[in-house]
Amino acid sequence: MCAPLRAAGRSTALRSDPDRQQPIHLPLKVQPVLAWQLYQRRPATSWRPWGGLFTEREVEQEVERITTELCDMTHEAACPLDVLPLRTVQTAEDAAKIADAGGDVVITYAAGGSGRVLETLAGGSRWNLLFVRHRSGPVYVWYEIAHPRFLRKTVDAWGQPGMDVDDVVVDRTDELALRLRALYALKNTLGKRIVAVGGPGGWGAGGRQAPARAREVWRLDIQTVSYDELGQRIRRARSDAGRVKRCRDEAERYLAQKDVSLETGRPFVLNAFLLCDVFRDLMDEAKTDAITINQCMSTIMPIGETTACLPLSLLNDEGYMAFCESDFVVIPSGILLHYISGKPVFLNDPTYPHDGVVTLAHCTAPRKMNGVRAEPVRLLTHFESDYGAAPKVEMRTGEMTTNVVPDFAVKKWTGFEGEIVGHPFYAICRSQIDVAIQGDTRRLLQEMRGFHWMTVYGRRLKETVYALKKAGVEWADIT
Repeated sequence: MCAPLRAAGRSTALRSDPDRQQPIHLPLKVQPVLAWQLYQRRPATSWRPWGGLFTEREVEQEVERITTELCDMTHEAACPLDVLPLRTVQTAEDAAKIADAGGDVVITYAAGGSGRVLETLAGGSRWNLLFVRHRSGPVYVWYEIAHPRFLRKTVDAWGQPGMDVDDVVVDRTDELALRLRALYALKNTLGKRIVAVGGPGGWGAGGRQAPARAREVWRLDIQTVSYDELGQRIRRARSDAGRVKRCRDEAERYLAQKDVSLETGRPFVLNAFLLCDVFRDLMDEAKTDAITINQCMSTIMPIGETTACLPLSLLNDEGYMAFCESDFVVIPSGILLHYISGKPVFLNDPTYPHDGVVTLAHCTAPRKMNGVRAEPVRLLTHFESDYGAAPKVEMRTGEMTTNVVPDFAVKKWTGFEGEIVGHPFYAICRSQIDVAIQGDTRRLLQEMRGFHWMTVYGRRLKETVYALKKAGVEWADIT
């Protein structure tokens, strides 16, 4: 098989210090399986089913074809995949040996074989995909009967546990890659450890149960760090002259960059880089790449003598996940979108969608929204407090975005793909974009739940919807 793909298409913004916790990308382990069966000619009777694989040589050619396609697809998926050697099965006993083996997902190339073979491969707790050929090679028998026999068991009701029509792919390896990208993201989201400075929370009355639901549905491992402890760490950092100088030098290099405009007090920026370094300590010790800040509107300001806005922006640009407000209603969507896209995500406050447009704003936007290029930025005060350092990132007009709207109950999310049509300067949170909605605005208004939204560059709605279905979350389609 081809070598595992580790980070193609992912953000290249990693910390250069090898002693620091690096961004975490757990590869998705994929087991491809070719199901087939030889048939003997018998006179004056039907002796073979539909399909194009009937000799050992034809099977060998199909193995070569699948192997080549898988190698190409690992790069198309643009996420870390560990594709295991292709295995072939003819009997349910052969399938049981594979079903008991490791791996995260099985791709069954259903050229032939009985329903029992396919059901055995699809058993267990792993994710499963079924691939059939129409035009891309010798036609597969399950191209005819995947729906009535495998999914419905020859009746009208669905009958295959854990699989439905979205798990069957005909011909298109790009559709396989899309599903694998979604499953890779889901694997990295489920059980993610995240540091919560000031403890976990959730926006509004509906978000009171958000930490519990995040633990239940997404199995998040939330590690609380108190503000008392944060204050002690900041004081120790300030007493370390070498560390202070290093952070100051880092801040000065940032300010000297092209397209960086300083429009707040310089000490706020210097303090932000020191605070960012303390946040890195917390992630190092927790052995994670995700952090969030509670009470970031007030509590952190007198402790850090700045705001958390710029530190969170910097961390996102470096390939980590850093969220304000500790809102565990929306944070799981940020983790999922980060892994689906391989890019930083923008947690934002939405406004009232109207006339096909919505304004999205917050003070913690990353600059490297496409994962590589830093957008121009104005460093201002945090709007509500008029204090600290907050980035106004001038996100590029014309960029396509995926925008996800989580609900409080983790039952039904919605969202849409859109286009950035402006980055205005209203009297609201500093980083702000006007997004043209590619969908039904009235339907969006009817389906909106929760509060905070999550936005990422690129068209990633299909992967998001597929991953959510696997997590048991319904999707309200407004397109």
